[in-house]
Amino acid sequence: MLTRTTTTLSDGTPITDLVRPETREVELRVLSDREIYDLEMERIFGKTWLLLGHESEIPQSGDFVMRDMGNDSVIVARDRAGDIHVSLNVCPHRGMRVCLADKGNTQVHKCIYHGWAFKPNGEFIGSPIAEEKMHGEILPKSELGLRKARVHIYAGLIFATWNVDGPSFEDFLGEMKWYYDMIFQRTSGGWEVIGPPQRFIVEANWKAAGEQSAADGFHTLTLHRWLDEMFGNGGSELTSTMYGVEVGSDHGHALRCQSLAKKFERARDFDKGTMSIEERWNILPAPGCTPDMLEEVQRNLTPEQMEQLMTNPPQVGGIFPNVLLACIYAPQPDGRILGSMALHTYIPRGPDKLEFVNWVFAEKGTSEADKQTMLKNTIFMLGTSGLVEQDDSDTWPHMTISARGAQGRKMTMKYQAINTLPPPPNWRGPAKAYDGFTKDDTQWNWWMYWRELMSVPA
Repeated sequence: MLTRTTTTLSDGTPITDLVRPETREVELRVLSDREIYDLEMERIFGKTWLLLGHESEIPQSGDFVMRDMGNDSVIVARDRAGDIHVSLNVCPHRGMRVCLADKGNTQVHKCIYHGWAFKPNGEFIGSPIAEEKMHGEILPKSELGLRKARVHIYAGLIFATWNVDGPSFEDFLGEMKWYYDMIFQRTSGGWEVIGPPQRFIVEANWKAAGEQSAADGFHTLTLHRWLDEMFGNGGSELTSTMYGVEVGSDHGHALRCQSLAKKFERARDFDKGTMSIEERWNILPAPGCTPDMLEEVQRNLTPEQMEQLMTNPPQVGGIFPNVLLACIYAPQPDGRILGSMALHTYIPRGPDKLEFVNWVFAEKGTSEADKQTMLKNTIFMLGTSGLVEQDDSDTWPHMTISARGAQGRKMTMKYQAINTLPPPPNWRGPAKAYDGFTKDDTQWNWWMYWRELMSVPA
């Protein structure tokens, strides 16, 4: 359990006062303040589990990719034994970045400044002119390696944390893991990344995107109104899809679970109990899957999870602090609906800048033709040129600009739409579940966990 203390900012404001539980308000200054940003790098990005990529991006021994944990560059590498390591990309000799490439393959990472060399697991190999011992003799070689993060591989996803003695990844996900397993662990082969991740810079504070990832559904009704106007939303009026079940946790994780029967005309009979799992799956296989995968999915999920997946599956949501997952259902010319999965991370690049990273996924057993269709459909909607991202990435900079104003920074963001309905009587999943119209509860949970972490010194 975290020990609560009071941290006071340089202007005398207790950091706990920025998030007000009594009225469910958050001061807008949190989206622009440099002092707050610096504390976040220590207390949030220095403590929580962070998504860095997927093991299919580095399949061979010596493969590596460069990623970021907050504002720290890290090397994500696979060693000769096949294990994945995450090391701080800072040479312990003079502080130069050891690796300057975005990706590659090598068994030796060598600093270009003075030639100190390291294994993929971060261990120090040596420095040039070995007989001169230019690394000195004060410290043993075992203490001259790159700083290593704690790593956890979840369904092929690479997570890491600097908090080596902190909560396990399972404890971090908590009861929400039951829902995430329906998405990430439904086949034995698991996911694989289709193509390299897309990356672009948005002139906005990372939290503007991060808190929206905590299952903010209401903005879809206005900001993404064109979804209904252009595509008819599968034949259903957009407002009806605002009803469903939102699931959240004290750790800020959140998912929006929507009824397939309300989302698609062809799924109208799903919630009547007259169709088998097989019949439903053939009409609407889970995003990233194809109809032939049903048997394998049934082996990996419980009957309760299968029922949830084929009636009210998770559609969009996030993992605290900066991950969003999104399901895309795309009707095809041959009548099929071919769904795909995307994951975003919002990497802090300063109080008023973030890097948007977008991965597209499919199950490994998917045909190459279907993978390419999934990739095309997802890129059309999400990512660098995606229609949805063009909307979202327009609002976050305006919020950040507002937060810099002398008066604007004193304003508050309000999360006062509270859902008082319990989950439906037949709801099978755990965690905090809210039925009815999409409200502010899961986003408020996100801010309360932010407040908790920010109140505890690193």
